[in-house]
Amino acid sequence: MRENRSVRVGARLILLLIVTATALLAPPPPLFAADAPPADADVPAMGRTWPVGLRPRVLRGWEPPATVYGPGHRGVDLAAPAGTPVRAVTAGRVSFAGRVAGKGVVSVDLTGTGDPPLRTTYEPVTATVEKGDEVEPGQVIGTVDASGSHCTAAPCVHWGLRRGEVYLNPLSLLPPWLLHQGPSRLLPVLGTRLPL
Repeated sequence: MRENRSVRVGARLILLLIVTATALLAPPPPLFAADAPPADADVPAMGRTWPVGLRPRVLRGWEPPATVYGPGHRGVDLAAPAGTPVRAVTAGRVSFAGRVAGKGVVSVDLTGTGDPPLRTTYEPVTATVEKGDEVEPGQVIGTVDASGSHCTAAPCVHWGLRRGEVYLNPLSLLPPWLLHQGPSRLLPVLGTRLPL
């Protein structure tokens, strides 16, 4: 009887270990829908931080237009309440900090990305930097404005990327370790010893 109980306890522990290992080794859930556009191959994954928060919710993804003036979404909308610090994703020089059509906008030309350089834009933002300022990755460049957002479901910041007049997917700037970083996972503490 005692051996039978030990075998059942051992089998349960092995099953628990298998389930735990499977959960830990499984890839994290996708950040975006399966039909989301892929990263742009000509954009280096040089970002060191998200523009807002640690891993903000993407309210609307990048939807490239079929033609230059066609409909689409030329950036991504990241959930961020008013007053949230907005950070430079990588090093660069502020090329614009001001208002465009009533919205606060900050644009940063990214260091070492060619001619013309890659340029990130953030809106609606109250700038804490000025045109010509050098910025480092993670440096606060402003805060999310209370007004001017085009998001209706939740407050957000629109993050864009382009080279010259060509719009690109800004998520391409984020390396996989930052883009797909899942939540921390703890291993269960086993209170029973395995039978020998």
